[in-house]
Amino acid sequence: MNFDVVDLIRTKRDGGKLSDAEIDWVIDAYTRGAVGDEQMAALAMAILLRGMDRAEIARWTNAMIASGERMDFGALRRPTADKHSTGGVGDKITLPLAPLVAVFEVAVPQLSGRGLGHTGGTLDKLESIPGWRAALSNEEMFRQLDEVGAVICAAGSGLAPADKKLYALRDTTGTVEAIPLIASSIMSKKIAEGTSALVLDVKVGSGAFMKSLDQASELARTMVDLGTDAGVKTVALLTNMDTPLGLTAGNALEVRESVEVLAGGGPADVVELTCTLAREMLAAVGKTDVDVEAALADGRAMDVWRRMIAAQDGDPDAPLPVAKHQHTVTAERSGHLERLDAYAVGVSAWRLGAGRARKEDPVQAVAGIELHAKPGDEVRAGQPLMTLHTDTEERFERALEALEGAVGYAEAAPEVPGIVLGRID
Repeated sequence: MNFDVVDLIRTKRDGGKLSDAEIDWVIDAYTRGAVGDEQMAALAMAILLRGMDRAEIARWTNAMIASGERMDFGALRRPTADKHSTGGVGDKITLPLAPLVAVFEVAVPQLSGRGLGHTGGTLDKLESIPGWRAALSNEEMFRQLDEVGAVICAAGSGLAPADKKLYALRDTTGTVEAIPLIASSIMSKKIAEGTSALVLDVKVGSGAFMKSLDQASELARTMVDLGTDAGVKTVALLTNMDTPLGLTAGNALEVRESVEVLAGGGPADVVELTCTLAREMLAAVGKTDVDVEAALADGRAMDVWRRMIAAQDGDPDAPLPVAKHQHTVTAERSGHLERLDAYAVGVSAWRLGAGRARKEDPVQAVAGIELHAKPGDEVRAGQPLMTLHTDTEERFERALEALEGAVGYAEAAPEVPGIVLGRID
């Protein structure tokens, strides 16, 4: 059945509801090129302004899934569980989390992406490991899940191609913030991926996509409903992203910190969130009596990490690259750190070369920021607060500009909020 796309735009513009047949048609027609970018942009803006109900979002998501292939992990000898983060600064959790969960005979098919703007990409981080490759065939991925239990790799172009096209359009038309479109974008790929359980890490705060708890809760609720309706056991955690996660933001720097966590050390917030998400993923497939902290402490998770990296041609023993230039930022006064703005740190790391403005831009494996203090810590005037890393010395000026006003001080020790702010199932 053919429809007039202008009628659909008017319907949504005026607050009406799109029918199942209209949604199926417009997604298919846009994927094929029969509906133009300018028309889909108008519809996306109408959705941003008018919203969609649960049935519309579910149908929109299903239509995007139907635009491509679906994966099936039913032949694996173990259950599958996956995690998706909405993105933040210093969010390297996937790296220690995937091998940790795999210790307990759960397969983790972590199809990941690249960074854009101030948020880092998991594939960019792992590509700082000499030899490691992101692109795997489906056969390679299945074999690695069967033999190692965990894989972190690039999603194939066959998964939800409609989303790839619509995502690029939203990025250039001011419609990225539409919750129905965010939720359907994330969940179309995750449902098509074929995992049986999914834990969502929805970031909240200055360094996150969602700045307020209300916004983040609405997005989390929408995604949990979509997963549940599709038969995927889905739960969401709302987690704090006002302050960078851990003590590093940047590709090789974050790999180094992740290896520290797998070795039984690392920053307390990274360890806490890794273990919390691991317990949620394992519980979603019926494994509740597990000691994830012990698997980090005794080296079992590290063993899986080493096998996972080696299976993708990486050398887990190779030294990580180091930046040619460093610059230290010091505390302006004595007292307690009250605030360290995650967004400012993310933009600064991006300007140092850790991120990209456009998808085709290269990134520096070595660029980023190393933190020496976090909110709640007592500092003295002149004490190092952070070290900036880059191979391009002239990048320091603009990176330092991004950090202006990013640090707040207080006389007394501030109350530091916990990492997990809420849970939605």
